[in-house]
Amino acid sequence: MPDGQELDVLVTARTRTRDGNWWYECDVILPTRRDLPDGRAEPTAAPVTVSVAAEHITPIPGESYTTVPTTGAAAGRQWLAVRTRGARGEGPWWDVHRRDCWQARGGWHRQLVTADEARTLLSEAGASRVCEVCRPDRALRTQ
Repeated sequence: MPDGQELDVLVTARTRTRDGNWWYECDVILPTRRDLPDGRAEPTAAPVTVSVAAEHITPIPGESYTTVPTTGAAAGRQWLAVRTRGARGEGPWWDVHRRDCWQARGGWHRQLVTADEARTLLSEAGASRVCEVCRPDRALRTQ
């Protein structure tokens, strides 16, 4: 929490947003009241759903989070490799783009790749080209 307090939550889902950041959907059990038919109210608790940035989540040691439902962008595959032919007998090569790059078009084979796979493609001289619009080499720090 912003003031350094901690809060126990139940992680219900994991979402990767278009900007590539991970968020956890969590249920927080908070105090509330329940109104009874006779007009009285009594204390109770109810889950409230909140979204928490991944860097603010501390996993419980020994717990597996592999079964947490994952949605949003393809998990871990935020880069797009497009196989293209060059003009005048050049190529073929891989054009490497950010997943949401508007310049990523054409080609006869397209696949989402992980950051490590994109770095490998970019490191192969003559086998790939960097998109001059989205510049994945800068984000992947391959310069």
